[in-house]
Amino acid sequence: MRNWEQVLVQADTTIRDAVQILDEVAIQIVMVVDSHGTLLGTVTDGDVRRGLLRHTPLQAPVSDIMFRDPISIRQGMSRNALKRLFDEHQICHLPVVDGRNKVVGLETYRDYPVTGSSRKDNAVFLMAGGFGTRLRPLTNSCPKPLLEIGSKPILELIIDSFIAEGFHRFYISTHYMAERFRDYFGDGSRWDVSIQYIHEEEPLGTAGALGLLPHDEIREPFFMMNGDILTNVSFTNMLDFHLSNQANATLCVREYEHQIPFGVISSLPGNDSQVLDMVEKPKQKVLVNAGIYLLDPSLLASVQRGQVIDMPTLLQHNMDAGNSVHMFPIHEYWLDIGRKEDFLKAQSVVLNMYGEPDNVYSSDCSSAQ
Repeated sequence: MRNWEQVLVQADTTIRDAVQILDEVAIQIVMVVDSHGTLLGTVTDGDVRRGLLRHTPLQAPVSDIMFRDPISIRQGMSRNALKRLFDEHQICHLPVVDGRNKVVGLETYRDYPVTGSSRKDNAVFLMAGGFGTRLRPLTNSCPKPLLEIGSKPILELIIDSFIAEGFHRFYISTHYMAERFRDYFGDGSRWDVSIQYIHEEEPLGTAGALGLLPHDEIREPFFMMNGDILTNVSFTNMLDFHLSNQANATLCVREYEHQIPFGVISSLPGNDSQVLDMVEKPKQKVLVNAGIYLLDPSLLASVQRGQVIDMPTLLQHNMDAGNSVHMFPIHEYWLDIGRKEDFLKAQSVVLNMYGEPDNVYSSDCSSAQ
């Protein structure tokens, strides 16, 4: 890999800075070295996620979460030997070191693709039936998922992201201006994928459309995602996480920081009138639902056709039944296009995420901008 020096960090680099490098360089690894360039460890998306699940603060040093015994290779290894290593260990990166364990390069699986088909049969269910009321008047004549960011509708950018990782079976839930989606996407053949439509005659809540899916066609864990989200999260990594945890459901979560605009007072236990502590305008960090799910097919049977139900209620019922629900923390770019300011912000970042589109088809919504 050229420019491998961009992913070198020191052990005292903060996790936050390492995450920024992961996002900017987009090869999903940083190599931790000492002042002489000696390899100390590596940090991947998975290491960051495990740190977040342990509530490791982002200002902590990257050494707190790094993998300390990564597989590395010496210079001069043959291409066939490298490919065997990638295939055997199912890894994505191999630091290259010299005789003193000093980093002198980085090999990535992209140049030595792992054998086997990359096409994935897991279904993708995209929720696109909302009215987009907060984006009016833009959505008066165009459903929100078809509003164009750059030169493509939001929903097409989402579909492109899944296609890039090998997913090819799509279902789209519609209600508001349903015919616009059929007119634009058709059966999906233009993208060499299949697209089927699930129409809600009346809004059924954020999970009710699950009852309308063809249950007999979905036999593997499937994605469910809001049709107004831009992200560069790896859906393959999320699927691996879901399977490795034997989860019944996995939901993406994102850290959200909120500053209370007042001083917060706490009292002494047992004496409510005596002040124990005073904090001026503290910041609170919580994990929020990012609107991306991986669900076991068994959840479909728990939603009756025409039933009105929201996703938090469905997942709570699932947990009450003793099934496991896991969270998948994401540090990658994520934007919920719910407000006009989010829509305008997306315009400025989409070229960095997706680049210029190769083929552009009119959704008749460009005038809405």
